Amino acid sequence: MKKTFLILGAVVIFMASFTKADLAKEKTTVAAATLKSHAFQMSAGEKLINKSDCMGCHNKTNKIIGPAYVDVAKKYPATEKNINTLADKIIKGGTGVWGTMPMTAHPTVKKDDAKLMVKYILSLKK
Repeated sequence: MKKTFLILGAVVIFMASFTKADLAKEKTTVAAATLKSHAFQMSAGEKLINKSDCMGCHNKTNKIIGPAYVDVAKKYPATEKNINTLADKIIKGGTGVWGTMPMTAHPTVKKDDAKLMVKYILSLKK
């Protein structure tokens, strides 16, 4: 019986040693970890790019066949006019801006999806 009271007393003292400040600190740490994981989530435009064939010709930082996305972002300010123009270029294709290799048309891409892709690309401007 004495052992039971001794163990129970030790458990109560142990639990009482956690203050509200400790619990608040733990909540803050969990909240920070949650925010960090959200920061690593992809945007809708990036998800669309990854699901498409874009990566066959483009890369985020390096020129492959077409320009790197960061180079496109440097060249075009994120204006509504540029977003529409580049979205149309994704859908209709084009040539002559980045060299002689034509960009393949993607007629099945919806205009709104193409705009999301362009907004993601232009967000890469440093």
